[in-house]
Amino acid sequence: MVGSEEGVMSHVYPNGLIQSTNGSSVEEKVDELRRIFGKADGDPLRIVGVGAGAWGSVFVAMLQDAYGNLREKVQIRIWRRAGRDVDKATAEHLFEVINSREDVLRRLIRRCAYLKYVEARLGDRTLHADEILKDGFCSNMIDTPLCPLKVVTNLQEAVWDADIVINGLPSTETRDVFQEISRYWKERITVPVIISLAKGIEAELGPEPRIVTPTQMINKATGVPIENILYLGGPNIASEIYNREYANARICGAEKWRKALARFLRQPHFIVWDNGDLVTHEVMGGLKNVYAIGAGMVAALTNESATSKSVYFAHCTSEMIFITHLLAEGPEKLAGPLLADTYVTLLKGRNAWYGQKLAKGEINLEMGDSIKGKGMIQGVSAVKAFYELLSQSSLNIFHPDENKHVAPVELCPLLKTLYKILIMREVSSEAILQALRDETMNDPRDRIEIAQSHAIYRPSLLGQ
Repeated sequence: MVGSEEGVMSHVYPNGLIQSTNGSSVEEKVDELRRIFGKADGDPLRIVGVGAGAWGSVFVAMLQDAYGNLREKVQIRIWRRAGRDVDKATAEHLFEVINSREDVLRRLIRRCAYLKYVEARLGDRTLHADEILKDGFCSNMIDTPLCPLKVVTNLQEAVWDADIVINGLPSTETRDVFQEISRYWKERITVPVIISLAKGIEAELGPEPRIVTPTQMINKATGVPIENILYLGGPNIASEIYNREYANARICGAEKWRKALARFLRQPHFIVWDNGDLVTHEVMGGLKNVYAIGAGMVAALTNESATSKSVYFAHCTSEMIFITHLLAEGPEKLAGPLLADTYVTLLKGRNAWYGQKLAKGEINLEMGDSIKGKGMIQGVSAVKAFYELLSQSSLNIFHPDENKHVAPVELCPLLKTLYKILIMREVSSEAILQALRDETMNDPRDRIEIAQSHAIYRPSLLGQ
């Protein structure tokens, strides 16, 4: 840290950026948001993160770093379930991380919190995930210490008076938790704002096939108007963002909230743009996870062959482009965000990691899609959802080569193969390579040309 006039302190980060932690611009952003929420003096703006996976924890920690010193104006907390034990191997690794970071070590000693980590390292004490999160350690991201956080394990206490709720839950848990939250909001007079970070989807097949996104789940579970629910996503790796690597994201939703929230969330290393297309961006965030799993498999099975990975990338991007033409009236607007998010996920995301580990035999499908130290692998449920949706005959499109109408999934051989591997469990991971090497596989460009030359847009898929 470096000092400046009037005792204001600034952080100097490894990438050379300087951020004031007590400057007028920070306070102005809080005051702007407080005005929009109609907050009176002495009544803090209450922000609560729900779910403490890697991205949810980092997101709340960034807000705490930026605004935590303005306690009279803003209060920041995070909820996670109580009672989850930290196993001995993780406790040992955590102790190594603590002792490798002088700043973290000094902080724990000042807080009289170091001794419990010594005891856990020796096997004399069991740590809990909510306990270590208070000291800044996310159980899914032990190697990246965060700032200390205010952790609440009672969901009602956490959310009942929240002005802004950050949904850091996996899409597979979002509905159930927000149904519980709705019970605590029955007597509310004011309507909260919800920002969802979840990247995953579900399929609803009747009365007509459509995609269900986390923001739609929240809307249905709580009755909070959709204009008060936003989605934030982008090509982001949680640990790198907290380490102040330059990144960007989009917050999507109603103009009333998204522009002020984009300004509030923006930091020197984390640029936040705003966009009005909520559901389509949200669906794209789930789509790239599907193909990231396959990319991990290809990398592992070919010993990181650049050629094989590029062949896979060509085919998977053409399938994604084809699917975006089904989902969006102006799919070209999504190309940049989708490819950027796909690129970073293929490089370093948990879904690609999962595909690699499956192909190497280091994990197996019997372990489920919630992996210790990584959290929920949302691409698995997304494979199932997209396959089931695109298999519906009501969505049939004309295939010029076969001169007949086919279900859209017939033009997505990689999606079909991933479904056979992950959901049906009919074939091994090697099937993804066999699909790439299939002599009947069309040129990826052919798929794109079908999408561009035929009217395949199906607005009903997004409930429009």
